[in-house]
Amino acid sequence: MAAISLRVNGHVHAVDVDPQTPLLYVLSDELHLRGPKFGCGLAQCGACTVLVHGEVRRSCVMPVSAVRDQEVTTLEGLGTPEHPHAIQQAFIDEGAAQCGFCLSGVILTAKNLLDENPKASDEDIRDATGSILCRCFAHTRMISAIKRYQRSRA
Repeated sequence: MAAISLRVNGHVHAVDVDPQTPLLYVLSDELHLRGPKFGCGLAQCGACTVLVHGEVRRSCVMPVSAVRDQEVTTLEGLGTPEHPHAIQQAFIDEGAAQCGFCLSGVILTAKNLLDENPKASDEDIRDATGSILCRCFAHTRMISAIKRYQRSRA
């Protein structure tokens, strides 16, 4: 075990865990965050997605020691239920979420894409979010929500 300092959603946390513990487990078990989910454990489904210094990362395979002293943003770090981030509001407005299992992956990936390329094409959006598995098959509504968010930024 080792004391590791993490900066998650703008707050500094000290956790005493094995440095090789996957970040996902620290976020869920130690910090009690529910945005990133365990899906496949192989970085293939996207349910565990977080942003590390604004870059998309799969937290199920990333050791917590790899993000020591770096800014980690989870879905909860974007907005609050009272004041959702604009992309979260777009998902609400489009009715784009069903079970919510894939939302960390879809929302954080789409936000990252549009932060880097505000004029991303429909194909760019589909490519960026295409590897994130949605159990509810709400892809069409999710793409509509992402496009709504993109238009609101213009």
